[in-house]
Amino acid sequence: MRNLFVIGDSISCYYGRYLQPLLAGLFNYDRKGGTNLLKDLDDGTDGVNGGHSGMVITYLRERLARGGFAPDVLLLNCGLHDIKKDGAGNYQVPPQKYEANLGEIIALSQKIGCQLAWVRTTPMNHDERSRAARAAVLADRLAVRDEEDVPRYNALADAVMRKAQVPLIDLYTFTLNLGADIYLTDADPVHFDKTAARLQAAFIAGAVSSIFP
Repeated sequence: MRNLFVIGDSISCYYGRYLQPLLAGLFNYDRKGGTNLLKDLDDGTDGVNGGHSGMVITYLRERLARGGFAPDVLLLNCGLHDIKKDGAGNYQVPPQKYEANLGEIIALSQKIGCQLAWVRTTPMNHDERSRAARAAVLADRLAVRDEEDVPRYNALADAVMRKAQVPLIDLYTFTLNLGADIYLTDADPVHFDKTAARLQAAFIAGAVSSIFP
């Protein structure tokens, strides 16, 4: 049976618990974190969250250097952490750097010898209370996200992945079409409730089964 490995943001942690049983009998499911920790790294890559694109690069480089990392399929997402801004409006990973990082991630996946599938970053909560909560965070000069940056960074990723002929799983549009009442709380800008996470898992399972029959 083929091995599928997931590297993604916290959204992948939510849908992942439902994705794993849906892929049973088709793929051996595994993900960053758990038994795949790299505890001696100092940039936060040792948890289950894939983080921003630079952290994904660090993680893949280390796994490649240490050997024994050979999934058949790499299901990948990064973007929500890249679009974070500080109080001065500086991106955690600026757009041009994001594009360059994605190119490096593709090159690393080729060195690893796995097939890559890209999951588009999910939409942010448009609720007014969520916007107010983000505004309050911004007033404290902590990291925030702006919802218009999600489609912007998705478009950048689309271009990079299509040029490299990496298949896209459009979780963004699928989630957008689920409606408004899908977030974990009214003020949560990014995370989804169990119903939405289950639907996302089903959508991804169908896409993976289609892309890698």
